[in-house]
Amino acid sequence: MKFGSIEAGGTKFVCAVGNENYEILDSVRIPTTTPDETLSKCIEYFKKFDDLTAMSIASFGPIEVRTDSPKYGYITDTPKPNWSNTNFLGTMKKHFDIPIFWTTDVNGSAYGEYITSIRNHNPLQTLVYYTFGTGVGAGIINEGSFIGSLGHPEAGHIYLKRHPDDLDFKGLCPYHHSCLEGLAAGPTFDVRCGKKGKDVPMDDPVWDIMAYYIAQAVMQATLFIRPQKVILGGGVISEPVIKKVREQFKEMFNDYVEVGDLDYYITMPACEDNGSATIGNFALASRQYYKENIVKID
Repeated sequence: MKFGSIEAGGTKFVCAVGNENYEILDSVRIPTTTPDETLSKCIEYFKKFDDLTAMSIASFGPIEVRTDSPKYGYITDTPKPNWSNTNFLGTMKKHFDIPIFWTTDVNGSAYGEYITSIRNHNPLQTLVYYTFGTGVGAGIINEGSFIGSLGHPEAGHIYLKRHPDDLDFKGLCPYHHSCLEGLAAGPTFDVRCGKKGKDVPMDDPVWDIMAYYIAQAVMQATLFIRPQKVILGGGVISEPVIKKVREQFKEMFNDYVEVGDLDYYITMPACEDNGSATIGNFALASRQYYKENIVKID
């Protein structure tokens, strides 16, 4: 069997083909431009493989995930220019008559970490995965299932207590300003520092501000979900950032409930090179294939 994966991000799409062991056989990165151009390149890529069994799409959002909605499979009212009301899933289904799973980019990453924990013989029943990149989102897995019925979680838009040294920064979210995405997404570095986060040294005080906000998100996830692990991924995150987040979390949380060793509890993704969504997509494509092709015996 061969499975297709689309990790659709705000700056790039990662398309990949893998086998039933979830090993990547081929992949390509496509810049995120207009819907027509970007999706056409995705279709062109997957047309090279005439033996795809199923596919999974993990897309930036917001997206419509309710299967009974006429907008199911759409990117809805996204702040990404030109992408609002894009029929992403429908476009792919026009060209590929195979089972296709549809979810958010961070749900795909969360599922990839869940599958990896099982394959590493240390299964996680409940986990929260935050991604900090062009935007901020969270995927939540509980006993192998995604959280959310009316829609996917929008934990990137929780309100935060402002850092005392960051009160003059308005926040970049056009809806909420002082939410997690508005204060801690990658583009905030351009406004605060005039350069990309990767070019800001770790001794710059802005990293303490970022860790302060990220730790609040971890604290809220801890109190609402009580997960076994909180995983932080995306371009903003690195091991030095994780260390700062643990320190801030420890101070804020004040050992209110037991979460265990913070070196285990708050971590980078287990999948290398932020590849969690691709692994998750292969697994979700496989799951969708068997869901649609199961033989029912009366």
